[in-house]
Amino acid sequence: MERICFRLKVKASMMEEYKARHADVWPEMLAALSETGWRNYSLFLDENDGTLIGYLETDDFKASLAGMGNTDVNKRWQEDMAPFFESLDAPTADTGLIELKQVFFLK
Repeated sequence: MERICFRLKVKASMMEEYKARHADVWPEMLAALSETGWRNYSLFLDENDGTLIGYLETDDFKASLAGMGNTDVNKRWQEDMAPFFESLDAPTADTGLIELKQVFFLK
């Protein structure tokens, strides 16, 4: 199992709407995440500066990303969410996230 942590940055002017969208994620998006191996997936937002930290567990992160990349619902979701992010060096958040290196784990 891989534990994955990543960072993105939400625009200050869009934080409230970002939270609202994630309070009501499309059911087909939730199903696609589960079907492609995303488990224990959480997002944490620093409301002071918009830093967004994501955490998930999966058997194979590259395969899970690729699986989501092949779904229509993810394409629609990424297109809908793209305007929310600052400094995105990729067309979509799922391809532009900054993966963080794990340096400690307490079992």
